[in-house]
Amino acid sequence: MDAPTVVALCGSMRDESKTRAALEHALDAAAEAGAGTELLDVREYDLPVFDPDAETPPAAEELKRTIREADAVILGSPVYHGSYSAAFRNVHDYCSFDEFEDTTVGLLATAGGGSYASTLDHMRITVRGVHGWVLPHQVGIRNASDKFDEDGEFLDDALEERTRKLGRQAVEYADIEPAVTDAAVDEAAADD
Repeated sequence: MDAPTVVALCGSMRDESKTRAALEHALDAAAEAGAGTELLDVREYDLPVFDPDAETPPAAEELKRTIREADAVILGSPVYHGSYSAAFRNVHDYCSFDEFEDTTVGLLATAGGGSYASTLDHMRITVRGVHGWVLPHQVGIRNASDKFDEDGEFLDDALEERTRKLGRQAVEYADIEPAVTDAAVDEAAADD
């Protein structure tokens, strides 16, 4: 495989987004591992609320194309009410099987408080719903506003390493083929 492309989607509208800062660290690690990288920032796209009956706007077509052409995608969202942000969900609503099927996907969530598990669970479920292959390694950041300095650098080495590992694994598993074999299907059916 040629150098893979790893794209990160930041689902935060905040100017000083900790989600964006963390994704930049993951992308730096992906680049160091040999990938071409790109950060997709929802603030830079004019996306109306998804309407399946409306014509897809050019900004959504651009986002969809970039995600579809990526070898791996890292999705990041702040935690909002125990789930992901509306901005993240809106982009995700524009995307479907065409963008995610058999694509390696990493997950990252940043919480203002202490809980991010349900956000990562919701992200995983929706990605699997469009047949993405979700990396087992994921990153959740508690009390995110206390984890970065004013330049967006981590204040916690272990947390930085976990985040960079996500970027490296996006590259390492970018070409995985998660196809189910006939033998696996037969074995699962025999277990029923």
